Amino acid sequence: MKSWMFYGTNKPLKLEEVPEPHAAADGVVIDVKAAGLCHTDVGCIRDPGWMSLCKPVPFALGHENAGVITEVGSDVKGFKVGDRVALCPTTSAGTPGFAFDGGFGPKIAIGAEALVRIPDSIDFVKGAAATDAGMTSYHAVVVQGEVKKGENVGIIGVGGLGQIGARVAHLLGANVYVAEVKESIWPMAKELGAVDVKKSIKEFKDIQFDKIIDFAGFGDTTADAVDVIKRDGTVVLVGMGKLESNINTKSLIINECTLRGSNGGTKEDIEGVYKLMANGELNPVTTTIPASKIPEGLQQLEDGDVRGRLVAVYE
Repeated sequence: MKSWMFYGTNKPLKLEEVPEPHAAADGVVIDVKAAGLCHTDVGCIRDPGWMSLCKPVPFALGHENAGVITEVGSDVKGFKVGDRVALCPTTSAGTPGFAFDGGFGPKIAIGAEALVRIPDSIDFVKGAAATDAGMTSYHAVVVQGEVKKGENVGIIGVGGLGQIGARVAHLLGANVYVAEVKESIWPMAKELGAVDVKKSIKEFKDIQFDKIIDFAGFGDTTADAVDVIKRDGTVVLVGMGKLESNINTKSLIINECTLRGSNGGTKEDIEGVYKLMANGELNPVTTTIPASKIPEGLQQLEDGDVRGRLVAVYE
């Protein structure tokens, strides 16, 4: 089979012939139907700081995947060939696209522990987007952010993750205020339930934020959040646009701010996202490309030229 192989920082992906994987006794093989493209993938390609989290090159990136089971190991119970599944990237089975070849190739071998059933009403594109963009956003808002009805919640960035985070916060009954530099997607933020949208979280002069979830993570966005959070408020950092941030420690101390990182989530978070999708309350915006255009898609993502979550589709 042909996969887009990653060879290291600032090196182009190469489409190469690689052996097809086979299922371990406790695992399965899936034919990938949809694979999300994430800023993390761009980070791996552009920032050498990511290499310590990766297996030795070359390997196929792609940690946000959905597909159909085509092979089942002898010890696997409860799943069969033909089942529609998504892959949770945070289980003991390991993270595809980091620990082993991921969805930038047409087949993935993985432990059955990672499998999450996709409801029949949800297509593979949404099914894939739920595994990282959905799971991570849901976890940040519901678990790490502990967002509650009536709270003032700031959402920084409404890309692939932030759009889901904003919607989930709205569904929880929070007053959602979005900071997004791209004015072209402000109408989408309003459709998600945002009370107001501005370019920077600092522009909401009259709002006292109980919680701010930073889905951008570009350093200054996190610093701004710490500056404006109300006393005893919580800032949750999700985005990894940059791997460093200079925080004003005076703001951190005076505001008695809780600054909390949020990394991924659980299978239960993915199932929570699927429930919201299935009942029609959550319908994230996605942009699709053929898998043959994955390198071009990553460049679009790096250039900020993507609306919603970018997902590669295999025929």
